[in-house]
Amino acid sequence: MIELFLSAFITLFVVIDPPGCAPIYVGLTQGASEAEKRAMAIRACLIAGTILLIFALFGERLLAALHIELDAFRTAGGIMLFLIALDMVFEKRTERREARAEKVRETPEIEDVSVFPMAMPMLAGPGAIASIMLLTSSASGLSQALVVLAALLAVMVLTLLALLAASPLMKLVGARVEAVITRLLGVLLAALAAQYVFDGIRGSFGI
Repeated sequence: MIELFLSAFITLFVVIDPPGCAPIYVGLTQGASEAEKRAMAIRACLIAGTILLIFALFGERLLAALHIELDAFRTAGGIMLFLIALDMVFEKRTERREARAEKVRETPEIEDVSVFPMAMPMLAGPGAIASIMLLTSSASGLSQALVVLAALLAVMVLTLLALLAASPLMKLVGARVEAVITRLLGVLLAALAAQYVFDGIRGSFGI
């Protein structure tokens, strides 16, 4: 159970990337009061967590309704996560997030960023949705599914803490250290994504 929790926690932590979201959140909420920043951070995490919980509980039924086999989804999800990992290693993911944040800042009528772009697509993006569906579908029995959901809860709590402490965290960590951490997490995610693809291929062809 501990191994399953650690595997699920690492996967979700890398994909959701709380340290990477923190500096973007700082830029998006410039000019807002501390109370407004705190409220938006809480809303963003609650909405993102709810979205991921829905896909964790009903994602497999959705695949069945669309006549998509789990192994096919596992392979596709692994490829998607691998592309995200490449972006993290080569800093493309951060560039896209900053560009998206800049567009939001340039639109004065958008004040509350908790739903867009924070909850979706930054926190509960395609990679996170694919990851939680893969993890819950691979869990055998209620106990393992609860372990995966506990890992999701832990990651969302850490994400909330990162957003709440975003400003002092950025001053403490610095851009260079953040870049190194992002690249290391990207390499780890690439290995996990490759494993998803291998498992999907084995299941599809009965290897």
